[in-house]
Amino acid sequence: MNDQKPSGRRGFLKTSATIGAVACAPAAVGSAAAQQTQASPSGLGIAIDLPAITQRRTLGTGVARMEVSALGFGVMGMNYNRGLHPDRKAMIALLHQAAERGVTLFDTAQVYGPLINEELAGEALYPYRNEVNVTTKFGHVIVDGKYQAGKLDSRPESIRRVAEESLKRLRVEAIDLFYQHRLDPEVPIEDVAGAVKDLIQQGKVKRFGLCEVGAQTIRRAHAVQPLTAVQSEYHLMWREQEKEVFPVLEELGIGFVPYSPLNRGFLGGAINEYTRFDSGNDNRNTLPRFTPQAIRVNLALVEVLNAFGRPRGATSAQVALAWLMAQEPWIIAIPGTTKLAHLDENLRAADLTLTPDELRELDGAVSKIQIMGDRYPPEPQKQVES
Repeated sequence: MNDQKPSGRRGFLKTSATIGAVACAPAAVGSAAAQQTQASPSGLGIAIDLPAITQRRTLGTGVARMEVSALGFGVMGMNYNRGLHPDRKAMIALLHQAAERGVTLFDTAQVYGPLINEELAGEALYPYRNEVNVTTKFGHVIVDGKYQAGKLDSRPESIRRVAEESLKRLRVEAIDLFYQHRLDPEVPIEDVAGAVKDLIQQGKVKRFGLCEVGAQTIRRAHAVQPLTAVQSEYHLMWREQEKEVFPVLEELGIGFVPYSPLNRGFLGGAINEYTRFDSGNDNRNTLPRFTPQAIRVNLALVEVLNAFGRPRGATSAQVALAWLMAQEPWIIAIPGTTKLAHLDENLRAADLTLTPDELRELDGAVSKIQIMGDRYPPEPQKQVES
């Protein structure tokens, strides 16, 4: 970690701003991932070491395994569910930066947008198509480009159709990892796994994954087509998967991909009870944990992370990501961002290695915090298998 100790996520943004103008420009494919040059007052070029991710981890085992960077990137928030759409060119430049800095796992889905998030990922990552893995998901109902709230469709014929459409939007010949986004109660998981197995045999999909499912569903699906990864929310405010899901993943050799590893930005410390999520494109205004009262109560956890990170020169976000990376070697988080400074910050989290004693200290402090609010409102919660 840097010797300079940031006072929090806002302080980190200030220290990163000096390199923002340089690093935001798209870098050429194949250039050094961690170094760029900035002009000095004397006119001489100064090499700036920018954070990069060099560590690798493996999702899954055997033929289903996929080796990727130790931290991935969630593309969703670049134009879906996290506020007003940022400039598209700026988001493409940021995705270029992530790829240049060593990130090789990028996550999107058909329903994000809908459709436009896959298109963004496809356009931005096309120059890196032989260097990165782009994962996507199926299972929601979309009609004329509009999401049909609460409706699921994982019939084999629908899976095949979505795969063909996603291939075009992502501009790839095969989908690296194809997740079922939510369990469809009308379609046996064996039929879902069988449909993806057929796509794998046809060379249109490389690997199979599931999202937000329980232990028995994982076993049944894996028996038909080996799973590479299960994706679910998981962070210091939500750890239910540790009870039943993690033991099965370890037994079967399946990786785990936590989405929203910073609880939709909350653990970064820049959200308070006065923050408003009223852009019309931000689902946090519907989530129980993002009411003013819940935010006020749950900020106690952010203070714990700040207190732990400050003497180590780390922000609350970096502590939260480092904690995730310290849990299991087959866990690969996918934090997303629309800001270069946050990308820098997230990548630097890989430099923070927590010892067993530090993990016990952090877990002990966090365990004293009572979290307020559920993950989802009642209807979306019904789509999450417990």
